[in-house]
Amino acid sequence: MAETEIINATRKWVEDVVVGYNLCPFAKKELVRNRVRFVVSEAETEDELLQALHSELQRLQYEPDIETTLLIHPDVLKDFAPYNEFLDAADGLLAYLDMDGIYQIASFHPDYQFEGTEPGSAENYTNRSPYPMLHLLREASLEAAIESYPDVDSIPQRNIELMDELGAQKMRNILLSCINAPENTGE
Repeated sequence: MAETEIINATRKWVEDVVVGYNLCPFAKKELVRNRVRFVVSEAETEDELLQALHSELQRLQYEPDIETTLLIHPDVLKDFAPYNEFLDAADGLLAYLDMDGIYQIASFHPDYQFEGTEPGSAENYTNRSPYPMLHLLREASLEAAIESYPDVDSIPQRNIELMDELGAQKMRNILLSCINAPENTGE
């Protein structure tokens, strides 16, 4: 799949799922302001992905107009278990670069599974995305958003309840529709 199609599918997922269902009440503002960077990594190995992550962290450091980055990596860590293990290396890179506390990495994957849930549980769709990706966030911005949001602690439970109400099949179909949207199929 071409880079443009991958970005379009990811943007549609952010618009329709993350913003559309208000899974992250902070996302819409930055999306509307065009301060979300969507980038597709050509990485095919974990080392190449760490290099891409390093580059994107540096970009955030030197380009303050970028609020947040979605580093999409469709060709590496396609299986969730190795992806989940890789998150330790990603956090290790933050620490190595002395960027821990400056940036945070959130995780999204097509097969995301929270500990203690079944693979088919609807609640896993709060973190399921069209492609494996790492979401790079500025901690200061996140803290400011959290401070201005009433009852931020209720967001995860609200999202779980919403996913359970919508159901796994509906969420699976919505995720597939992001990938198969007309702009991604050449229609």
